[in-house]
Amino acid sequence: MRCEELLKGLSYECVRGSIEKEIAEVVYDSRKISEGCLFICICGYNVDGHSFAKEAAQKGAAVLVVSKDVELPAESDITVIRVEDTRYAMAFISAAYFGHPADRLKVIGITGTKGKTTTTYLVKSILERAGYKVGLVGTIETIIGDTHIPASNTTPESFLLQKYFKQMEEAGCEIVVMEVASQGLKLHRTQGFTFEIGIFTNLEPDHIGPNEHADFEEYQACKGLLFRQCRLGIVNQDDAHMQAVLEGHTCQVETYGFDSGADLYAADLKLIHTPGELGIDFTVKAKDGESFEVEVPAPGRFSVYNALTAIAVCRHFKVEIPQIQKALLGAHVKGRIEMVPVSDQFTLLIDYAHNAMSLKSLLTTLREYEPKRLVCLFGCGGNRSKIRRFEMGEVSGNYADLTIITSDNPRFEKPQDIIEDIKTGMQKTNGRYIEICDRKEAIAYAIDHGQPGDIIVLAGKGHEDYQEIEGVKYPMDERVLIADILKERRQMKDALK
Repeated sequence: MRCEELLKGLSYECVRGSIEKEIAEVVYDSRKISEGCLFICICGYNVDGHSFAKEAAQKGAAVLVVSKDVELPAESDITVIRVEDTRYAMAFISAAYFGHPADRLKVIGITGTKGKTTTTYLVKSILERAGYKVGLVGTIETIIGDTHIPASNTTPESFLLQKYFKQMEEAGCEIVVMEVASQGLKLHRTQGFTFEIGIFTNLEPDHIGPNEHADFEEYQACKGLLFRQCRLGIVNQDDAHMQAVLEGHTCQVETYGFDSGADLYAADLKLIHTPGELGIDFTVKAKDGESFEVEVPAPGRFSVYNALTAIAVCRHFKVEIPQIQKALLGAHVKGRIEMVPVSDQFTLLIDYAHNAMSLKSLLTTLREYEPKRLVCLFGCGGNRSKIRRFEMGEVSGNYADLTIITSDNPRFEKPQDIIEDIKTGMQKTNGRYIEICDRKEAIAYAIDHGQPGDIIVLAGKGHEDYQEIEGVKYPMDERVLIADILKERRQMKDALK
């Protein structure tokens, strides 16, 4: 492909060489520089790609895309293209390199503080039941046909995202549903194409700090960028930040929520609580007069919001009501209020809640089901803010009847030091707690001491299947741990017979 074709739609200046060169491949990772490639110099948090410009020239790269001056060998015939922002340019170059696959797909983007992951899976489930072939990009994984690719980022770099779109198109996908993180929007990973539908779920302070967002205002503004990149925006009318997120939007807008003034709203909520299962039943009502009942096998108002969001999307694809009802009833998302069958006496679930805000939301929701005891097991990640530990300890102390403090991903910290920080928060409350550092032992304690009517939540790990210690990720899936514990208990019983 010729360089000038890759640059279509971009504002740029050719400061050296010619744009009529043939490009062998597009590269943004300095380790992959090859002869004849176009190398995009990205400014990362730790490494600046511009520092590899000289190396790229020496290795025979055909073109450099830069946003500042670089040092090059005088004898090199490398072409240098200067742009204002190389990340922004990469999105458009990548789209052109892969042949603009998103133009032939219906791409649905979901942004918000909470609910993105669950909603993407709900949308995928409903649309597939209706006969569509759907790709997914998100926090847990990317799904292309039968291929599941573990995720490194919620929203991949633009080059990788366009590569996935191309593979999805080749696999016969018609629709792509994806999580759109504020960081992905800030770093222009979703430029170079237009979303068919953009979704806003909710907004609360999060991802604010070094290498993320400077403050809440920036976080909010980045979320709003999605609604300048989509044809239709579907937004949560109940969220206090909705208008601010929509500021400057260029799309049509529809609303959903609990307010009867929304285009689509939920009414007549009923909690469902059976042994080992928690759920909710509600009626969906639309301004066009349509009304139908839905049951979701997940607890709380946020589960209603997730389902309502998915329904609002799928109505635009002419999905029939029975297909929506069946898909929602059978939908389960790994690590998101995931019920694990352990006992017919109490309920045990796994959830990704890993900060104070999400933990409080989860525990207050579970409290609505009036458990005999609400037991919360969690730890906190190492090499992260200590404030999160204090806050999570305080939340669990205030909202759980018993807290089991354990280890999460200690990384390069000592697990016991993290536990001591959590206890600092716990001690501001009257909450009962015990500490069991080994996570498997902690889970075993929770199961062995479960009482009739209890709800036990294992928080923090969710979909993760590893534990990171001293820079090494060791296999650790809570579902496997639970299965091992139950097997060990059965073996002990058999040995005593």
